[in-house]
Amino acid sequence: MGFVERPEPNLAALNFHASASTRGSWALVADAEAPAWWEGWRAGLTLTAARDNRLGFYGLGNDTRYFADSAAGGSHFYQVSRTRTGARLTIQRRIVGPVRLLAGAAVVRTDFRALPGDNIFRRDLASGVVDPATVPFTDKVARVGIVLDTRDHEIDPHRGLFLEALFASGTGYTRTTAHARVAVHPLERLVLAARLAGEGTGGTPPLAAQLAMEASDRPFTAVGGYRSLRGFYDARFAGRGKLLGGIEARYAVLWAPSILELKLVAFYDVGRVFDAGERWRLTTTGLHRSGGGELALRFLRNSLLVVGYGRGSEGGQLLFGTSWSY
Repeated sequence: MGFVERPEPNLAALNFHASASTRGSWALVADAEAPAWWEGWRAGLTLTAARDNRLGFYGLGNDTRYFADSAAGGSHFYQVSRTRTGARLTIQRRIVGPVRLLAGAAVVRTDFRALPGDNIFRRDLASGVVDPATVPFTDKVARVGIVLDTRDHEIDPHRGLFLEALFASGTGYTRTTAHARVAVHPLERLVLAARLAGEGTGGTPPLAAQLAMEASDRPFTAVGGYRSLRGFYDARFAGRGKLLGGIEARYAVLWAPSILELKLVAFYDVGRVFDAGERWRLTTTGLHRSGGGELALRFLRNSLLVVGYGRGSEGGQLLFGTSWSY
């Protein structure tokens, strides 16, 4: 990046990722990004092939029930196998100050496979709650948006505001997303962060779209999981509309900026989904809540590791991430 401190993590980067689990999950990802290679422009291209062989599926809607005994003894009652292959392109252009215009496209093929035994996915597929015509589903998406970004550092911001408003048109549906994140630095070692996000859909979004929330960089699993509602399983709540909120305090017990920061984190998350036929709205009704703590280590400019524990109304989850939740 030269001698001038900039918020971008690098001029450009090419990353390859491969992983596999003992339970049949695997992922292959090639990610090329150029956030500062061309002045005023940034671009990203991601190629993905992955299988989540134990992805949570609890039905559609905000009031789906969970019974611990139904998940005991190796049962797949609340699980489904999801396979995805796709390509995603994003281009952004700065128009004035910290404001950027965004345009992008993606082609993603998603398939779901019922795991052995009785489970919610098998029931919903048979009854038509999950449309069999969308399993598998090839989604062709075009999206546009506007981004305002005043963060002092994109990997580990100490201060700044990030706003994004996005509109996407997929195969048979539309998606409108707004996301606000803010970080303030009231004391040398303390950073306070907060987020508020919402998403609504039109048309007939498939299950693949209802399990994810759009973002300017890449979509993430919602609602439930590290990026949306810590303390709940990934994809715990699925629906056409989504609402997320959260606050957290990050206190550095070791403080040597750009070299090493070790932080203690306390967080509180809320989230919910909106069922088919239910209008999206900003509300405190029906919110699911979780809280917990994390230990975060940032070393040098661009490396961040987060481990922690979150707890909601259905128990707790160990947490691990290589970025902040938001």
